[in-house]
Parts: sequence; C-alpha cells; structure tokens
Amino acid sequence: MPEPQEPTLHVPPTQREDLEDRKLLDRPSKAETLQSESWRVLRITSEFVTGFDHLADVYPAVSIFGSARTVLSDRYYEAAVRTAELLGRAGFAIITGGGPGIMEAANKGAKQAGVLSIGCNIQLPFEQEVNTFVDKAMTFRYFFVRKTMFVKYSEAFITFPGGFGTLDELFGALVLIQTKKISDFPVILYGSDYWAGMIDWLRKTMLAANNISQDDVDSIHVVDEPEQVRDIVVEYHRKALQDSGKK
Repeated sequence: MPEPQEPTLHVPPTQREDLEDRKLLDRPSKAETLQSESWRVLRITSEFVTGFDHLADVYPAVSIFGSARTVLSDRYYEAAVRTAELLGRAGFAIITGGGPGIMEAANKGAKQAGVLSIGCNIQLPFEQEVNTFVDKAMTFRYFFVRKTMFVKYSEAFITFPGGFGTLDELFGALVLIQTKKISDFPVILYGSDYWAGMIDWLRKTMLAANNISQDDVDSIHVVDEPEQVRDIVVEYHRKALQDSGKK
C-alpha cells in the first residue's frame, strides 16, 4: 500500500483576466455585487486557514528570497545553495517562493542538508512550476496571504539579488519591523556589490531627509559569505530563545 500523500494547497492554472488577485484589486464593474465580494472574502479566509494548517508544525525556519531569473551558472545560485545548506545543518527549515532561480537554489540546499524544504508558490499570469527540490508545496491565489506565511513562520529573511518581487518582500519585512508589527528579526542582504547602491541611497537620501532612523539602516545586515548568514541567524535565534525563557 502506498503511503498517503500529505494534502497540498494548489490552485490550477488560470487565464490572466481570471486571476483572483486581479479580481480583488481591480475597480469593480457594474456587474460586481456586494454578494460576489463577500464570497471572495470567504475564499481569502479559506486560503489563510489552509496555509496556517499546512505550516503549523514548521519551526524554526528562515525565508530566502531572490530572483526567479538567476541561472544555474550564476555565482549567486551556488551561494544560495550553500547558504541554505548551512542554515539547514544548523537546524532551520527553508521557506522560499517555490519557483526557479534563487528559490530553487535555496530549496536544493535544504534538501542537501536533509531539512524540510518548503515552497510557497503564487498563481501568476504565466504558470510558475514548483521546483523539484520542494518537500512541502503550496500555491496561493493572493500575494498578501503568501506574504503572511513568509513572515509568520520565519526567524529571519535572507534576500539575494532580485527584482521587484524581491524588493517587495524585503521592504515589506522592514516596514513590519520598523512599525513593531512583528518582533525584530534579522534581515540579511546577500551580495554587497549588488545592494551597495541601495544602502548608500538609504543613508544619503532617506536618512538625510529624516524619513527613516539610523537604527532602521543599521538593522540591515549586508554580507558576502554563506557562513556570515548562518552565524547571524543562529545568534539571533539563540538570543530569542534565551529572552523567551526569561519571561
């Protein structure tokens, strides 16, 4: 008898005009009714519940972000594999967006370390397949539900070079930390040559205009070695456990 498969949250491919995110965020047409919007709220609630249930036993874990366009030969691909493997050997499950590029690399590193490899995929106008290194897969309709899963079940955010989606996840985490909506945890940027311009702009423009604080800038770790990532995450987690034991 084959072992029963763990249920997964999956959304089948859908045409762009039918994407649930787009239906929710587009200006409603005359045909839209309060009733149809109410049913959509129930669908959103269901997606939250399913995601929470699916990841309830995941601890401790870290989220790793980066471009889906990063190719196997890119130096950041191998760095992401090594980083995830080191974190896995330190006892952390790995959560990614479940797709190709840096996400695939991080899930591969998790598999090499023998820890849980999680992929939180998203329904897109073009179908993004879950990479083959994922153990526990989910595909979400709504970006904001997916983002909640990244934050809720992570002890740290590690961000490799990427595009708009990567920046969205990065600054979303920084806003939550700045506004004390979540407990402080490490936000780590991998690749100083890639992120240097942004950090310089934060200091010289945003900080100079008094739109952020020095602490906001200093809270971002910029590293160039997988071992640095592991050491930062392990130390933060150790302190968090120590502090929770004091309460």
